[in-house]
Amino acid sequence: MANWSVILNISKTHLLTKIKQTSIAALGVTFGIGSYITLVCFMTGLNTMLDDLILNQTPHVHIYNEIEPSKRQPISLYDTVEGSFNVVHSIRPKRSQKKIHNALPIIHYLESNPKVRAALPQVKTQIFYIAGSIELGGNITGIQPINEGKYFNMSDYIVEGSAEALETTDNSILLGIGIAEKMSLKVGDRVQVSPLNGGIFPLKIVGFYQSGIADLDAIQSFTTVKTIQRILGESKNYITDINIKLYDIEDAVPLANRIEQQFDLKAIDIKTANAQFETGTTIRNLITYAVSITLLIVAGFGIYNILNMLIYEKMNDIAILKATGFSGRDVQLIFMSQAMIIGFVGGILGLIIGYALATLIGTIPFETEALPTVETYPINMNPLFFVIGFTFAIFSTFLAGYLPSKRAKKIDPVRIIRGQ
Repeated sequence: MANWSVILNISKTHLLTKIKQTSIAALGVTFGIGSYITLVCFMTGLNTMLDDLILNQTPHVHIYNEIEPSKRQPISLYDTVEGSFNVVHSIRPKRSQKKIHNALPIIHYLESNPKVRAALPQVKTQIFYIAGSIELGGNITGIQPINEGKYFNMSDYIVEGSAEALETTDNSILLGIGIAEKMSLKVGDRVQVSPLNGGIFPLKIVGFYQSGIADLDAIQSFTTVKTIQRILGESKNYITDINIKLYDIEDAVPLANRIEQQFDLKAIDIKTANAQFETGTTIRNLITYAVSITLLIVAGFGIYNILNMLIYEKMNDIAILKATGFSGRDVQLIFMSQAMIIGFVGGILGLIIGYALATLIGTIPFETEALPTVETYPINMNPLFFVIGFTFAIFSTFLAGYLPSKRAKKIDPVRIIRGQ
């Protein structure tokens, strides 16, 4: 049975007598782990920000009426031409309404699904914005402002005003920032809108919306569902779109398929709508973790080299220890305990330095028109990164101490002393 008090006391003496080498070994661990923590927190923070920029504004499932040609043309109804090869020219889309039939019962049915977090109605239409002699074409969407802010983070893209003001103010509008700049409008002004079926309706501007996509901000605005129904002269059950938010994004594809079959509506899941973006996200994450793992491996080799040299310099000490009665296993434990102490101290310092650098980066101003609500560089302080970093520090120093100390265990003290 090893005498740990003696082993640890000898390890402490070795570490303190060669304090310079000990410090270098510990700093190798410190900077390796510190660099890993800083890099992975920063890069995953950026990736999360880019993901949220798109995914926060995209419903998990989007339901609407698709305008498309009929799958069965009239000629296919004639039995006399069945089995023949028919060519039909100038096929036109079938006459269909934008309104979702029985939208309110469908929303109620979806909200009863335990996998569905929310199902929000929308009314989308094309309009003209009129201010004095200026007339611009664009889109307006009727929404439930409070719920949109709650489930789709809409408030993150409101640069002036609020979703609550849109909810509580009658005949109000949340204007796209591009439209406001073109028409020199400010909060509190009125803008007139004209739907395609005619008429002019004045709306009070209660805020500005900026998605970060310039082409969208130049045409898109929001009002309440009630207001847009009033503008279009439609009833309260006039709904053109339903946006679904799920608890688990993985349920989007099967739910979209079931909705299409059950209600004969078009249902686009988030993975289909953002297939290219998802590929880009996967590649960015792959690069992040590849670089992080490379950093840890490089740090591990540095630790191994330093500890290896440390043991070679201690050959005389090893010989004396064995000559005075210490077994090979005792010698191995002495050098392994030194490596573990270096790994523990270096790992803790690395976590502190990594946390400090990541926090510092998180205070650096980051201003861009594409992300109006982001003020500083995004940092992802995931505790898992710190656990991984410290675990690697301990594991790498264990290996770095184990391999050379295994050799030290087999050293013949007679040969070392005779060589002196």
